Amino acid sequence: MITIPRLLILALGALFSGYHVILGLYALSVPDSPWPSVVAMALYAVATLIALWPSSPTRMPLWLGGFTLATAIALPLLVASQLDPGQDNGYATWYVAAVGTLMTIAAARRRLALAWAGVGFLALHTLIWAGPGALGGIGVVGSIVWVAVAHMLGLQLAKAGRDANHFLRAEREATEWQAAQDAHLYERRFRLAQTNRIAAPMLRRISDVGGDLNDEQRQECRNLEAAIRDEIRGRMLLNDRVRAAVRAARGQGAIVTLLDEGGIDELGDGDRGRVLDTLADAIGGSAANKIIARTVSDGSETAVTVVGLRLSDGGSASALGHEELDDEVELWLEIPRSL
Repeated sequence: MITIPRLLILALGALFSGYHVILGLYALSVPDSPWPSVVAMALYAVATLIALWPSSPTRMPLWLGGFTLATAIALPLLVASQLDPGQDNGYATWYVAAVGTLMTIAAARRRLALAWAGVGFLALHTLIWAGPGALGGIGVVGSIVWVAVAHMLGLQLAKAGRDANHFLRAEREATEWQAAQDAHLYERRFRLAQTNRIAAPMLRRISDVGGDLNDEQRQECRNLEAAIRDEIRGRMLLNDRVRAAVRAARGQGAIVTLLDEGGIDELGDGDRGRVLDTLADAIGGSAANKIIARTVSDGSETAVTVVGLRLSDGGSASALGHEELDDEVELWLEIPRSL
């Protein structure tokens, strides 16, 4: 994208505005009295200086817009009061171009209503002072055209800015969508590879015996299915120590459920390793028949809660979905998010 430095534009505006003052000084001998023109030049110079000040915001403040409009009204009243409308005043009508320039600056700085009010007063004053023929003769039409061009350019630039923001949002959304698709694809491939690594040996064994498994092999299949489910539902709750502790607990007949609900996704590697090691120790040291580990929402001081129940029937009724009134809480642990 090609950009023009703001200071360069402001410098060009200042030079152009200064040119009008030079023309007014050159024609000071034309008015009946030069002092109203001198006051008008000073007022115009101050208004232009403030309007073009480099540190001023892009949108002209309302007080400054009011000051520039007041200046645009004062210039014709001051200068034209000392001129003869029936003669060719030459450069003594410098105020017309000065008002056009000042109002163009106001339009460029998003004070369109004030800019149109300024050139509108200039046109009305000229009609009353010198008649319709002076609108073109002393340059009032040109000042109106400058403001109109600034108005149209401002609208087009604003539209271009909105379109650019729209395209940026669309590009960002497309990038995020592509990243999400890539992440889903990677996750699917990773899960398939992990499932294949876990289940492939048992699947080959089932194929070799034609599906005729003994009780020990059937229990091993259940444990493998639970391990695969852990990798899906409890992925952030797993490391090598947790996997080993869960495998050992299931080998002893316990029901272990790991539920990752996103509560520890933002933990650093050190805190997450500490939480998972504590979880592995809790599972490995528990004699409960049913163990449930669940992450806690990010706003809590607790990262993971662990509940262990000792079931009166050894877990078989609970596995079938029946509630037991005699269940005993054997383990209750809240692992803190940070020490």
